[in-house]
Amino acid sequence: MFGSAKRLAANYRREGGYYLIELRLSEARRLFNSFDPAPFLEKDLDNEAESYIVDTVKEFPLEAPLKLLIHLPESEHGSRESESIPEAVRHYFDYRAHHAAMNLRFLMQQGRASLAIGLLFLFGCIVARQALAGGNGVVGEIVGEGLLICGWVAMWRPIQIYLYDWWPIQRMRRIYEKIHAMPIELRKIGS
Repeated sequence: MFGSAKRLAANYRREGGYYLIELRLSEARRLFNSFDPAPFLEKDLDNEAESYIVDTVKEFPLEAPLKLLIHLPESEHGSRESESIPEAVRHYFDYRAHHAAMNLRFLMQQGRASLAIGLLFLFGCIVARQALAGGNGVVGEIVGEGLLICGWVAMWRPIQIYLYDWWPIQRMRRIYEKIHAMPIELRKIGS
């Protein structure tokens, strides 16, 4: 591990080769968004719980072995709701990974369309510049340079998409997939 990862790892308990992401809940249903009318297994996670889990996973390298450990009171442990938590959490992060993959596909489609439009516009600007190159002196030179600049500015969006915009979405997809695949364990508080 790198130096910063070693320091980070010191902040988390480790058990059986896994770094633990721990949540303590007073009730199983507190893990989920109370306003979501969906059946329990399809409910969205509470925003704070999701942020905590995702932010913690982001702190570690993707290869780090992590386990989600959820502590519940004895009265909640073993209930139908609590027993379905691992499946519900996996379902939620599978949905989030799928949604990120869809966003990435949409962005790449947008990038292809932007690239085609940008290249056509750049080509048109170069052709117009060449047409003006024969005369008009300084004014023609200024207009020609302006056309060239406009053509390259039209290439800004596809370049941004292909160089910068795609990789944060891809990283989030990989984080969601990691959480989906992580072991999830329920324990009684105090265990």
